[in-house]
Amino acid sequence: MARVSVVVTTKNEAANIGHCLASVAAQDFPSQDLEIIVVDNGSDDDTKAIARQYTDLVFDKGPERSVQRNYGMLDVATGDYVMFLDADMILSRTVIRRCVELLDAAGHVALHIPEIVLGADYFPSVRRFERSFYDGTVIDGVRIIAKDAFAAVGGFDASLTGPEDWDLDKKLKGIGTIGLLSRYDFDAVDAYVSNLPRDGFLDALTGFEDRSGLDVPLLFHNEAAFHLGRYLKKKTYYTGSAEAYIAKWTREDPDIARQYGAVYRFFGVFIEQGRYRRLITHPGKAFGMYFLRFLVGALFLARRTRQAPSA
Repeated sequence: MARVSVVVTTKNEAANIGHCLASVAAQDFPSQDLEIIVVDNGSDDDTKAIARQYTDLVFDKGPERSVQRNYGMLDVATGDYVMFLDADMILSRTVIRRCVELLDAAGHVALHIPEIVLGADYFPSVRRFERSFYDGTVIDGVRIIAKDAFAAVGGFDASLTGPEDWDLDKKLKGIGTIGLLSRYDFDAVDAYVSNLPRDGFLDALTGFEDRSGLDVPLLFHNEAAFHLGRYLKKKTYYTGSAEAYIAKWTREDPDIARQYGAVYRFFGVFIEQGRYRRLITHPGKAFGMYFLRFLVGALFLARRTRQAPSA
C-alpha cells in the first residue's frame, strides 16, 4: 500500500483545525500508511495545541503558505503521495483511499478533488454553485500529488501568492497527466449540505458517502462564515502576483488566456460540456455568481491599472 502524507498549513485556525484533522484521521485508509503534518505560521491561539492531539509533526514556518507547504511536503513528508489542505477543509471518509487507487491505476502525477463549499446562506450557496463548474478545468488546482513529481518540479513557486496553485498545475502538466477524482450530482449534494445538522455536522460530512447514499468522495470547504468584504479583500490580496505569474508563462499560453480571459471566466467555463443547463435551472444562484465575478474582475482590473507603469 502506498503511503500518504497530508500537510495542513495554519495560522490562527483554532476554530477549524480540529475538524480538518479529525476528518483526516477518520479516513478508511490504513493508519500506519497515513502521515499528518501541520505547518503553522506563528499562531497565537490554540491551533498548535489542538493539532498535537492528532499528530506530533507540528512545525513553525513562514512567511507564506507556499513556504509552509513546501516545507511540509518536501522536507518533512515521507509519503509516496503528498496531499495539502487548508485548515477549514474536511474530507469525506473515502477520499484518500480512492485517490491512491486512481493514482496507482491511471498513472497520473496528481489529482483534482471536487470541492464543495459549505454554508446554507445565500452567498455560500452561490460560491458552492460557482465552484461546481471548475472541477477538472484550468480554474481548478491539484490537491494530491506524487511526491517525486512534486519534487521534480520544485514544489510551489514561493514568489507567487494567489496563482501558485495554477502555476503548480502547469508545471505538473509538463511531466505527466492530472486526473479528476470524481464527478457528482450538484443538486443532490447541494440539498444534502444545505441541511446539515448543527450537532453532528462533522459526522455528516466525514460519513457523506454512506449517509447521503451518493457514494462519491468529496472535499468540503467551510465558508459558512462568508463575509463579502473579507472575501473581496482576500481576492484582492491574491491578485498581487497575477502579473508575475502571467509573465512567467506569457499571455499567449492557452491556460493563461482562459484563466484571465473575460470570455472564458464569465462564459466559457459555465457553458462548456453542457454545464449551461445548470445555469438555466438555478437563475438565482447564477445571478449571485455573476455579481461576485463582476466584483472580483473589477478589483483585478483596478489593481492592474494601478500597477501599470505610467507613460
